[in-house]
Order: sequence, then C-alpha cells, then structure tokens
Amino acid sequence: MGGGGSSTRRVTFEADENENITVVKGVRLSDSVIDRMKEPSSPGGRPQSQHRSASGAVNDEELKKRIAEELALERARRDSEAQKRRLFGKLLEQERISSNEHLTRAILRERAATEEERQKAQRFAKQLEEKDRELKKHDAYYKEQLARLEERSAQFYKVTTEQYQKAADEVSSRFK
Repeated sequence: MGGGGSSTRRVTFEADENENITVVKGVRLSDSVIDRMKEPSSPGGRPQSQHRSASGAVNDEELKKRIAEELALERARRDSEAQKRRLFGKLLEQERISSNEHLTRAILRERAATEEERQKAQRFAKQLEEKDRELKKHDAYYKEQLARLEERSAQFYKVTTEQYQKAADEVSSRFK
C-alpha cells in the first residue's frame, strides 16, 4: 500500500458478463479485503453470487458501495498508521531533545566543577608557596638566633674559663 498521501485515484467499475464479476480497475486490494467482500452482507446468510437479473443492478450498486466502504476503511487505517508514525516521530524527537538538554546541562555542570577544582588547586598552590616562604623566614631567623646564642655561649664559656683559671691560679698561689 502507499503512504497516507492525498493523491487522487481514478477507479472504474466494469461488469464481466461471462463470470458475473464486477471488475474494479485502478485499485489494489489485499487478500483480507477481498475475503471480507466475499462474505455475505445480508443477515440471512445468502451468498452474494446470485444470478444476474433485476437484482443484478442492486448487487452491483451494493458491491460498489461495499468496495467504497472497504477503500475508506483502508484509507482510514493508513491515515491512522501515518498519524501514529508522526506522533511516534514527534515523541522520539522530543525525547532526543530532552536527552540532549540533559546531557548539555551535565556537561556544563562538569565543566563548572572542573573549573572550580582548578581554581581551588591554584589557591592551595599559592597558600603552599606562601607557607614555604614563611617557613624559610622562620628558619633563617632561628638559625640567626642559634648563631647568636652559640656566640654568647662561647663568650660566656671563655669568660667563665678565664675567671676559673684566674681563681684557680689565685688559690694555687695562696697555698704555695
């Protein structure tokens, strides 16, 4: 069958006199449609294959009406399927757009988090450098203080040793 387009088709009905069959040209019918058309249409269950007589014209009209109904049903079914496909396509497109938006937001959040981490790392690096400079200042100060204390201690030791030696010499000279 074709798509759900609105193209116009030319349908012609002809009566085949040899087989009591109406020939419809320009229309393709599925086997299920043909089988439904062969079913009896009256509630009494009479078969449709009646002899051509005065009621032959009525049967032709009834058959044409039934074919038109079947064509309308088939067209409606195709239109319904086409509408379902369009709706499904729209839903898929909406889902795709939604997932793309979600993915974009996630990427932007991740980029923002990465940038924040980078800035935090830079701040920590600056703080570490500052602490390192401060420690070096303290180290230099304490080394200077240690050198002063060692020098004072050496002077004190020298003075104490000289005083001790002097006192020892005095004691020794008194007792000699």
